[in-house]
Amino acid sequence: MKRILGLLLVGALIVILVVGIVQKNVEERQATDRLNAGSVVDFLPTDEGLAKGETAPDFELTTLAGESVRLSDYKGKKVILNFWATWCPPCRAEMPDMQKYYDEQADGENVEILAVNLTTADKGMDKINAFVEEFSLTFPVPMDTEGEIGDLYQAASIPTSYMIDTEGRVQQKIVGPMNEEMMEEFIADME
Repeated sequence: MKRILGLLLVGALIVILVVGIVQKNVEERQATDRLNAGSVVDFLPTDEGLAKGETAPDFELTTLAGESVRLSDYKGKKVILNFWATWCPPCRAEMPDMQKYYDEQADGENVEILAVNLTTADKGMDKINAFVEEFSLTFPVPMDTEGEIGDLYQAASIPTSYMIDTEGRVQQKIVGPMNEEMMEEFIADME
């Protein structure tokens, strides 16, 4: 009798262990799925033109390469306006897809990517340069050294991206990382 009870106890412990492992794997997969997919969000009320269909606020910043860029310079192109920082894991997760999209599809789809670094929230120019080098980023990386543009575009959570059409109008706001498929879908839906 003691032997049967002992075997039942061991069996019950094995079942509990297996259920715990399976549950942990499911939770990790759900967390990874959340990390790997951004969400289209409603726009916060603003007087700055961030509502869907409104003209995106213009700005001028200097890129990491030292060039001056204005958002309005890209009128006639679709723009993925992305806000990021080096310490942000979801930003790191989306950069390879963003670079792949830029290399393989951006020209054919009339798209420019502006990846605005939130410099005031970052850990210094050495980290930013290392990040750009690590991911071999070739699209423009404007530096928001004062934090004003990130504030203007409500980039409170990063990454935050805006899809801007050829007329300079905001079409989508995405909070969280995007993958290549998402970029393809958002771009296909714009003029």
